[in-house]
Amino acid sequence: MPLPFRLFLLVLCWLPMAALAEDSLSAEREQELETLLYQDCGSCHGMTLRGGLGPALPKSRMNAYSLDGLAALILHGVPGTAMPGWQGLLTEKEARWLADHLQNDNPLDE
Repeated sequence: MPLPFRLFLLVLCWLPMAALAEDSLSAEREQELETLLYQDCGSCHGMTLRGGLGPALPKSRMNAYSLDGLAALILHGVPGTAMPGWQGLLTEKEARWLADHLQNDNPLDE
C-alpha cells in the first residue's frame, strides 16, 4: 500500500476520534452535572426525580422527547411554567449530557 494512501487512511481514522474527544466532558464535570440534576433540578422534580413542584422524570417520560428536544427544554425552559431555562449556566453539550443521562442512566424507571 503506498505511503500517501496509508497516511490518508490514518487521517480518516483519526478525525472521528478527535471529534469524539472534543465532544466528551471530563469525568469531574459529569459528576458536577449529576449533582446539579439531583440537587438543583431535584429541588422541584424531587431529589429522587419522583416529582414535587415539577413532574416526575422517569425514563419513559424522558424518552418521549428526542435527545435534542430534551436538551432544548433544559436550556430554554418551559414558558408559562416554573421550569426555568438553564442556558446561562449550561452549555449545549452539558444540556445534551443531562438529557442523555435522563434518557439512559436514569434510576427512575416508571
